[in-house]
Amino acid sequence: MNDDDTDEVLAEVGPRLRRIRKERGATLAGLSAATGISVSTLSRLESGLRRPSLELLLPIARAHQVPLDELVGAPPAGDPRVRGKPLVRHGRTFWPLTRQPGGLQAFKVLVPQSNEEPEPRTHEGYEWLYVLSGRLRVVLGEHDVVMAAGEAAEFDTRVPHWFGSTGEGPVEFLSLFGPQGERMHVRARPKRS
Repeated sequence: MNDDDTDEVLAEVGPRLRRIRKERGATLAGLSAATGISVSTLSRLESGLRRPSLELLLPIARAHQVPLDELVGAPPAGDPRVRGKPLVRHGRTFWPLTRQPGGLQAFKVLVPQSNEEPEPRTHEGYEWLYVLSGRLRVVLGEHDVVMAAGEAAEFDTRVPHWFGSTGEGPVEFLSLFGPQGERMHVRARPKRS
């Protein structure tokens, strides 16, 4: 948001404060008593002669029982859906599940049935895999394992690794990849005694 956008948002706060107060049938004196803010300060806020601050807006939001966003006119949250186009690399189809480049990246991956010979590689980062359907062969260092639907794995990508089809059919899985040091943290509720 640039300075012009900020000034425009702040200019709209005063009229919004007046509208909300009147909708609730409150007077400046009543709002002053509820918030501890002087009548003159409230009047200057509503007329745009006083720049709004959190110290002033928080008690007003509490008194009116409205979220702070409603007082400042925060834009509604955008459509949360990710609509990335699938990418095909080396016969594998990747559907991006995150929008922002850099940081933690998520993909749904489909690997067709193949008898590909593993070629383990290394690179910086950390990866988390979750098998949706089929069977995923994972070669990690000295380990060569087959994962079924519902199984997950996580590993440091500086360890030589490869994953793909077992040759028995296609496999579909989720992959979360992040730069070194960024790990997926899965928290479970503690068991009740």
